[in-house]
Amino acid sequence: MALREAITEELKAAMRAGDKTRLSTIRLMQAALKDREIEARTAGKDLVEDDILAMLQKMIKQRQESLRIYEEAKREDLAAQERAEIAVISTFLPKQMDEAEVSAAIGAAIAETGAAGMKDMGKVMAVLKERFAGRMDFGRASGAIKAKLG
Repeated sequence: MALREAITEELKAAMRAGDKTRLSTIRLMQAALKDREIEARTAGKDLVEDDILAMLQKMIKQRQESLRIYEEAKREDLAAQERAEIAVISTFLPKQMDEAEVSAAIGAAIAETGAAGMKDMGKVMAVLKERFAGRMDFGRASGAIKAKLG
């Protein structure tokens, strides 16, 4: 797996460089990856690249929420640490789609599935998740889909 190997190589590079922030963040990523592998194995599945991308996106979302809380509490030291971790994790994700690309993808998925109303939102999301895992923020996409279908 390319992404798993990239994480391991970056861990080694961070060790050699003595970059403590990057090293600790990558170790957190590897721990989460091992947890996911164990979950997948017990469920009788294989961990695929899309699962790893989803895990990384979840880690970023968790840190963004923590960042928001720390900023509200005026804890700049903790907020800076969360920003640094977000930056490190983001380097492993593919380039995110911009608003125009997201809108075009949503339009194409709606046309492809023949979605006519809110009851078809699940079909549209399934198509988008299959094609754009790791490249699209599905939380924001959900709002855009609702606007187009509603």
